[in-house]
Amino acid sequence: MQQKSKLFLQALKYSIPHLGKCMQKQHVNHCNFADHYYNRIKLKKYHLTKCLQNKPRISELARNIPSRNFSCKEFLPIKQENKKSLSENMDAFEKVRTKLETQPQEEYEIINAEIKHGGFVYYQEGCCLVRSKDEEDNDNYEVLFNLEELKLEQPFIDCIRVAPDEKYVAAKIRTEDSEASTCVVVKLGDQPVMEASFPNVSSFEWVKDEEDEDVLFYTFQRNLRCHDVYRATFGDNRRNERFYTEKDPSFFVFLYLTKDSRFLTMNIMNKTTSEVWLIDGMSPWDPPVLIQKRIHGVLYYVEHRDDELYILTNVGEPTEFKLMRTAADTPAIMNWDLFFTMKRNTKVVDLDMFKDHCVLFLKHSNLLYVNVIGLADDSVRSLKLPPWACGFIMDTNSDPKNCPFQLCSPIRPPKYYTYKFSEGKLFEETGHEDPITKTSRVLRIEAKSEDGKLVPMTIFHKTDSEDLQKKPLLVHVYGAYGMDLKMNFRPERRVLVDDGWILAYCHVRGGGELGLQWHADGRLTKKLNGLADLEACIKTLHGQGFSQPSLTTLTAFSAGGVLVGALCNSNPELLRAVTLEAPFLDVLNTMMDTTLPLTLEELEEWGNPSSDEKHKNYIKRYCPYQNIKPKHYPSIHITAYENDERVPLKGIVNYTEKLKEAIVEHAKDTGEGYQAPNIILDIQPGGSHVIEDSHKKITAQIKFLYEELGLDSTSVFENLKKYLKF
Repeated sequence: MQQKSKLFLQALKYSIPHLGKCMQKQHVNHCNFADHYYNRIKLKKYHLTKCLQNKPRISELARNIPSRNFSCKEFLPIKQENKKSLSENMDAFEKVRTKLETQPQEEYEIINAEIKHGGFVYYQEGCCLVRSKDEEDNDNYEVLFNLEELKLEQPFIDCIRVAPDEKYVAAKIRTEDSEASTCVVVKLGDQPVMEASFPNVSSFEWVKDEEDEDVLFYTFQRNLRCHDVYRATFGDNRRNERFYTEKDPSFFVFLYLTKDSRFLTMNIMNKTTSEVWLIDGMSPWDPPVLIQKRIHGVLYYVEHRDDELYILTNVGEPTEFKLMRTAADTPAIMNWDLFFTMKRNTKVVDLDMFKDHCVLFLKHSNLLYVNVIGLADDSVRSLKLPPWACGFIMDTNSDPKNCPFQLCSPIRPPKYYTYKFSEGKLFEETGHEDPITKTSRVLRIEAKSEDGKLVPMTIFHKTDSEDLQKKPLLVHVYGAYGMDLKMNFRPERRVLVDDGWILAYCHVRGGGELGLQWHADGRLTKKLNGLADLEACIKTLHGQGFSQPSLTTLTAFSAGGVLVGALCNSNPELLRAVTLEAPFLDVLNTMMDTTLPLTLEELEEWGNPSSDEKHKNYIKRYCPYQNIKPKHYPSIHITAYENDERVPLKGIVNYTEKLKEAIVEHAKDTGEGYQAPNIILDIQPGGSHVIEDSHKKITAQIKFLYEELGLDSTSVFENLKKYLKF
């Protein structure tokens, strides 16, 4: 049985082309972004592993603008008050920054897509797709394909699929600075050769037909829209034909092979509705079978075991996910039987199916759990995971006896755990214990929003920190598309905590941390709930002695820029500085432009201002660009990407120019001596939406924060260099 490099919901949800104008992820048209899914990740002691993400992309409206920086102070016609001089430590910073920015990525131990099949492990080694008999024997491997043949700049393998009988292997290849991808098919043998290549492939899976012929199904993405499904065969019976086309522009198509490889599921989805068709894994030329026709507001995902379908769906009350099942030959909704329900305020992170067990990975009231369901006796065992853990990293697995996974947090590298079904116990990786467990604290508190809703927060700080009110604070927020705030391990966050910073993650409405309703309460005409939640979180932090406004900074990317930009307009006095990456800042104009490929897919999140006056007026109330006024703003550092297909660069540039004009006007009215905020727009070359591992971006953002708060940055950059060399 072939292993998957993505699991159930991870494969489906993280592939959603979340437009989200401006959202991180990259799932987005104007910046929408879907959570990133992790390919198989391996950590060797403290070697940092890169987590790959499947990123759908968005339309490009941006004009081509060369990389440059803008500083608002360059445009102020008034005399500036000199800040506290930082020249002494800046020399040291510049030396370290130069080293960091020129370090090759090989300083990380980067393990891209990897998959086991039969007796081999398939993975990337240098610029080659290779396979080996032993995954730990790095010196004994067979080269299958040289990625340099594609003539791409720094290509990497994003996903690998091996044909059932190992006659072929398919790999999706892309580059860091582009969302475009190419799928290559390699015929295996004594001398492997590239059999075919397909451009703009999103998802793909192999099945075998009745005559033992390998059939590759794949989805084709055009203008950031994934609407077409193709199937192809190779060798003497070569063919490539379109299998399905989705006509509704607000939906996209994604392929997922059930873990037992019995069915290939064709998932047709938008943000709130889904429809699934079954393709017989043993008779792929037969017509597909519809499980349930799409019903507005009903989401469902399908796995298979022993002639039964297990369906994770929000159908019925409450409209949160629940697990149902039905016979595979009677798949319609009227035959679905309730099998397992989730507790209130629970987010289903993922599901994994085994021969005798179903494992649910859950987040309940901001804590992580694993529920193990015995399929023979319907028993349920709920395991509360360590309180330091903030996120799962799913591990591919074909061993029916064990369920492995990793836990991580923003300041702690992933750690392996394995649930052994035979013993009914959870085992954790032994060995060196990360010192951060003793030198830092993780707290979970709640803020009361203006409507009485309790908003969870996760806080990190050094254990021995004294007088937290005088410590710098970095607040994180997202709040869109039902996606959780990203809390995977980041070395730069670890370094900040080591240097005395407080990190606060605000799980506001619009995100998905507390389930589907938490998202519903922060989208469309409830977007302002997310802003109210963010304000309440920051005020609660200050009220409980965590920092103060003059030492408070805020960061976000993509769609998270909406709430950050709105807060800068409504309550700028709460903040000293802000960093944004590929931010969505012009919601109204972006959503009014229906020529953008993903605008229609974003209507469920932001509304339709073109045809609905209520939606238009509501967006005007919070849209960052629309609400800029002459007043004092926090200093803001924006990183944007020249060819970002998800967030129109034009909107970011227009926002920056309008903000600078408002600050200049406010400065004139205030008089000489006014200390104007520093507004920096750093436009980087490339076509990615968010580049998490960019040394240049990381160092620029940290430098900005330390300068704005008047802090000595020497030690933090020396420590960051150490962690990046892990």
